[in-house]
Amino acid sequence: MYTIISLKKLALLGAFQRPVKLSSSEFMHHISASSKTAARVLKQLEEDGYISRNLVAGGQMVHLTEKGIAVLKKEYSDYQRIFCKGHSDLELYGHVITGLGEGQYYISKDGYMDQFRDKLDFQPFPGTLNIRLTEQSSQVRGILGTMKPLIIHGFNNGERSFGGGKCYPIEIGGVKGAVIIPERTHYPDDLLEIISPVKLRKALNIDDGDEVRIVMKNPSLM
Repeated sequence: MYTIISLKKLALLGAFQRPVKLSSSEFMHHISASSKTAARVLKQLEEDGYISRNLVAGGQMVHLTEKGIAVLKKEYSDYQRIFCKGHSDLELYGHVITGLGEGQYYISKDGYMDQFRDKLDFQPFPGTLNIRLTEQSSQVRGILGTMKPLIIHGFNNGERSFGGGKCYPIEIGGVKGAVIIPERTHYPDDLLEIISPVKLRKALNIDDGDEVRIVMKNPSLM
């Protein structure tokens, strides 16, 4: 019964980003329980793989694991479904940055283009717009993992294999587009790649450093 509330309190204490030091006697006040119960809860969270712990003088260093963070993201998506019905647009904010220049090479491949036209109802401009999300939007981005994506399948063109990925339809500056997330990506979580039927930098008159708003219209949750 303490799993969600304990993970939430630990995240609020900062264990979402980095290990935080606390003792069972401190943690008991956060979950309204006895010190003995607080110690048992932390031990159980560790055994279940939701947190990692290292004992230190005066307490322990506690850090949420990916599994623990996933539980909170699922909880967040459930609240979205409860409170945001009819108002479920997801908005993300970030700034335009220069990418690695790989977008044009990959997007233009027929194996991808055919799927984009079929599933997104547009033929992408051969290139991507790269967005560095704000800190708050970077945290909200995790909800993408709870949404139903459009699957882009990998393929082999006879010379080499190309991996698949996921697409999420969006609007940016009133222009239709899609966030694309490759299966095998080296990009950090705060970076988005966006495809669109037009060259977005030109269509929206934007350049590196400009802030943009990305809207996911009524995202479908799993």
